[in-house]
Amino acid sequence: MKSPREVIESHYAAGERGDLPGMFADFATDIVWTEADGFPMAGTYVGVDSVRDNVFVALAKEWDGWAVAIDELVVDGETVVGIGTYTGTNKATGKSCSARVAHIWRVQGGRAVKFEQITDSAEVLDAMH
Repeated sequence: MKSPREVIESHYAAGERGDLPGMFADFATDIVWTEADGFPMAGTYVGVDSVRDNVFVALAKEWDGWAVAIDELVVDGETVVGIGTYTGTNKATGKSCSARVAHIWRVQGGRAVKFEQITDSAEVLDAMH
């Protein structure tokens, strides 16, 4: 069984490869995923399909090159915090953004069960207008 660090490292590595199924490989089927208030995809989504459609597919429709670069992982038991930066170019405006982000993960039994995003959504919204 993967450690909490390995679960989250695998998720980010799959994202860097553009491997969407790989990003979800270690998610619990009923993962609870919360995007920050003010973020374009704000809300809480339950389940892999809901996360895929309401977050990742939605981001791909609105942004070119949307990516997260995680600079640091902080691990405490089953909690993993990823700290990094979002980047992307909004398709409608052509404006780019760079926004700091923290991802708070909960991992149980080798599966990501909960995710919460904390980000500077003003940077993202500015690029959309």
